[in-house]
Amino acid sequence: MKQEERRQQTIRRLMDTTKELIKEMGCHSIRMQDIVDRSGLSKGAIFHYVKSKNEIFVWVLQERLEETNDSFMNEIDQGRRTFDAPMQKIKESIMAYENPDDATNQVLLYLLGKEEDPMVAEALKQYYDRSVYLSRMWIESGQKHGVIPETVQAERTADMFTLMTLGLRIRSSIPQARAIFKAQDLSEFISGILNQGSAGRGEGI
Repeated sequence: MKQEERRQQTIRRLMDTTKELIKEMGCHSIRMQDIVDRSGLSKGAIFHYVKSKNEIFVWVLQERLEETNDSFMNEIDQGRRTFDAPMQKIKESIMAYENPDDATNQVLLYLLGKEEDPMVAEALKQYYDRSVYLSRMWIESGQKHGVIPETVQAERTADMFTLMTLGLRIRSSIPQARAIFKAQDLSEFISGILNQGSAGRGEGI
């Protein structure tokens, strides 16, 4: 087996194991030893790639974002030049953000409480920047193919959408929080802005 294949397999096993443990125990209760025991990997194999469980958590956090982007770009690559098909992939991701048991949501809330760790702080910044970047790229792709109006200011709108999805995820962790504006509403709101540009205001966002 080639070294890169071995690396990918190890990372995949670490992530899958960690997500299983998050669902069972929550982020705070997991120890690195739990990951070692459940994964069946040696400490040497694990510490060759990561120094702490927080680094694995960062991988878990980033995974959903990249999966959404891959699904979106796959729709584009298949020649889908409509708004609905690629947007559906984004909607599916938004719906998961409302689930408090979702491993990615749990990891985000956990890492937000660990920002004193320089590695975590940098990872959170990169995650936010990447979220805005991909959102902007999706919007610009739609504009390029004529399904999103040019009046939509891509970078400004991408930042707003990223803020709103983060808020949705944080609210999901608040016990018994009254959810009036739900994930479906957010999906429809985003679709409305991207389909109509200024949402009736006569100017870009």
